[in-house]
Amino acid sequence: MVIDNRSTVRKVLLITLLLNILVLLLKAVVGWLTGSLSLLADALHSLTDSASNILGLISSRFSSPIPDRDHPYGHQKYEAIGALGIAAFLGVACFEILQGAIERMTHANEPVRISASELWLLLLVLGVNIFVTFYERREGLRVNSPILIADARHTASDIWVTIGVLAGLLGIWLFNWQWLDIVLAFPVAILVFYSGWDVLKQNLPWLVDEIAIAPEAIHAIAMTVPGVINCHDIASRGVVGRQTFIEMHLIVDAKDVETAHRITEEVEARLIERYSPVRVMIHVEPPSYQEDHISFGI
Repeated sequence: MVIDNRSTVRKVLLITLLLNILVLLLKAVVGWLTGSLSLLADALHSLTDSASNILGLISSRFSSPIPDRDHPYGHQKYEAIGALGIAAFLGVACFEILQGAIERMTHANEPVRISASELWLLLLVLGVNIFVTFYERREGLRVNSPILIADARHTASDIWVTIGVLAGLLGIWLFNWQWLDIVLAFPVAILVFYSGWDVLKQNLPWLVDEIAIAPEAIHAIAMTVPGVINCHDIASRGVVGRQTFIEMHLIVDAKDVETAHRITEEVEARLIERYSPVRVMIHVEPPSYQEDHISFGI
């Protein structure tokens, strides 16, 4: 059974969008008042949080798991496309941060000035980031939503960025170490890049139909069914626990169609029990057929 969890995903994204906008405004205002490059870079990172929430809302609108005439395999790849959009936003943010840091190093600028009240505001921002990360990740795991999990990972990187920026501004406030502001802009860029790479690595296999389940595991389950002689040309795609598609050729010990059908139904039932939600397509072959290749390219 395919479960449509889009209403829950949209609710979580709306809540996190409002909180991320609050974080963005606080960072931008404090960054503008203090002249801190690292804090403005962090605000840019938070801008991508808000943008990815909006992107997630748009992709969720079109990512129904229910098949229709034009999309018989459902529409769930829209969520993976949305996650790749998040990775693209992170790449742009990384470039902008590095560009700003290099410009600050090569041109004279006003010194950073920070007050205790502004540091307290940034502590509030940090608390909001921590709440958003744990809330979004918990809901993403509960409803198996790749867009929520990817977005939570993005916001988690924001926590470490904000901690680093806070440490740098504290150094400026206490010791007037102005160089910290420029130095910290570089690890911010690295963290942003790593977040984008991680999101890309998690979602690209789904879009290119990379194997979802080891063919040996599927073969082992099928061989436990009485009447199955062998199976081969096993293929799978999708995301286990979200939606998986399995295809295979099954050699059965059956003299009539009804017996062959009963055997394939049992194989399908055991695969569904193990990997649900899953759709299984089985091509039946007679006992005399010989084939040793479990999967393709072997």
